[in-house]
Amino acid sequence: MKENIPRIFRKSKGQIVVEGDINLTSENGVKIKDGKRFTLCGCTKSKNLPFCDGSHKT
Repeated sequence: MKENIPRIFRKSKGQIVVEGDINLTSENGVKIKDGKRFTLCGCTKSKNLPFCDGSHKT
């Protein structure tokens, strides 16, 4: 059986892509609903933090 090892990498525009099983929480430990693949904002322009909404493109 293949392990589901999380993969995290940063794109050239700053987005942080997360794939696999992880436990995403706020800094206070509150669980943040996520999926098996999502992109975190690296520029802080997103209106949907901590997730990227494409605001870096404008």
